[in-house]
Amino acid sequence: MAVKSLDNVCQDKIYASVFEKYADDINRFFFYKYGNQVAAEEAVQEAFIKLWENCKTVPVEKAKSYLFTVANNISLNAIKHQKVVLKYAKEQPQKKEDRQDPAYKLEEEEFKQKLQQAISELKPKQRSTFLLHRIDGKTYKDIAEIENVSVKAIEKRMSQALTQLRQHIEQI
Repeated sequence: MAVKSLDNVCQDKIYASVFEKYADDINRFFFYKYGNQVAAEEAVQEAFIKLWENCKTVPVEKAKSYLFTVANNISLNAIKHQKVVLKYAKEQPQKKEDRQDPAYKLEEEEFKQKLQQAISELKPKQRSTFLLHRIDGKTYKDIAEIENVSVKAIEKRMSQALTQLRQHIEQI
């Protein structure tokens, strides 16, 4: 009977040793799948929770295989969920547009055109900095590396661009 209890991972010491042995490998697996460390760590926790929930049915020799199977299933489920979210997001804006007042749509379109005009009137360096930061989501440090200037120079360009855009928008 004592041998049978050692065959599964329900004992704290065995479970802890399995965690220490495979957690980094599972984390790397998820990081490569998601490209996001926080999501990877959450998925690792989920995989080990599943292992604990099924510890009586998982022999120690099969723990690694079980964890990677669970990890693969978690990543596949996340991809399926993301597809559903994206499909819903594609369909949703169409419904919102139908509910909007035509005058509001026209006003919004005019504002977008004026904003694009204001952005196009920025100096080239300010415009590139503004678009890289606000549209592409780059950090000041990333932009500084791209443009071969200091972070302070990027901060100054961004400040000047925002000041000029605010002045232009107030005129609208």
